[in-house]
Amino acid sequence: MPVYPGVLISPFHALTTILAKKRRKLVLTPVFDNWNFCQFSRIPSRSTYVDEVYLQGDSMHLSKRATAEFLGTFWLVFGGCGSAVLAAAFPQLGIGFYGVALAFGLTVLTMAYAIGHVSGCHLNPAVSFGLVAGRRFPVSELLPYIIAQVTGGIAAAGVLYVVASGKAGFDLSSGFASNGYAEHSPGGYSLIACFVAEVVLTFFFLMIIMGATDKRAPAGFAPIAIGLGLTLIHLIGIPVTNLSVNPARSTGPAIFVGGWATAQLWLFWVAPIIGGTLGGALYAAMFEPAATVAEPPAVDKGRAAIASGKSNR
Repeated sequence: MPVYPGVLISPFHALTTILAKKRRKLVLTPVFDNWNFCQFSRIPSRSTYVDEVYLQGDSMHLSKRATAEFLGTFWLVFGGCGSAVLAAAFPQLGIGFYGVALAFGLTVLTMAYAIGHVSGCHLNPAVSFGLVAGRRFPVSELLPYIIAQVTGGIAAAGVLYVVASGKAGFDLSSGFASNGYAEHSPGGYSLIACFVAEVVLTFFFLMIIMGATDKRAPAGFAPIAIGLGLTLIHLIGIPVTNLSVNPARSTGPAIFVGGWATAQLWLFWVAPIIGGTLGGALYAAMFEPAATVAEPPAVDKGRAAIASGKSNR
């Protein structure tokens, strides 16, 4: 009898189920699989032979996955915004736009390898919305993930504030890596320009995520593609809005800056969620293979034949 990973059956249960459902085709069923960095896999439905299925990627309790999202988003905000606040303009040695862009990309890359197998490593409400739209994440878990991401971003901004305020002359009015438009855009870009930039850049971010984590893509390289993709997106968008594409990243610093930062925060929720949802939905509609029907494995055909009194000899 073949052993299916993580599936608990008894020989008697298996035999009776085979007799009742013999020669039935296995349907390739979509499964939300957080185990491989938000990869969406299609596997033969084991409900043909068993009633209770225990999938390796679904075994982690939601509270543990939400905790992983909290920690991962904390790292993204502390690493990315921290590089902007603490290191970007450091006298003579500042890392500038290039360094900040790379820092954001590295936070995602490192966390993807660290917690991708735990929670899927979304770290971003716009990514979670996009994966729901792309049918790779259940909508029932969307709210807990967003709460974890936003609280992680706020906690990271709080720790960053403690560190940054330890230097004489620190002033929140300098922006604290907050996102803004019009007079608060680093390059003075208009509201419309900033809105379009955030929608388009988040759209392509989700296209990169969906494609890199597609089961047909080379395995193990998704974090690299996604991390470098986020780096490129920051190189494009930092002069426009200080680059968000992530409502949790924007919310953390805005809470501490207050005033104009919180007044303009709406754009950095609405635009990324629109872009992420469009990116996830379009990839799923245009590039995901349709569900197919597969014949049962040869060994299962043999079991069904033996159970029905036929001989394979």
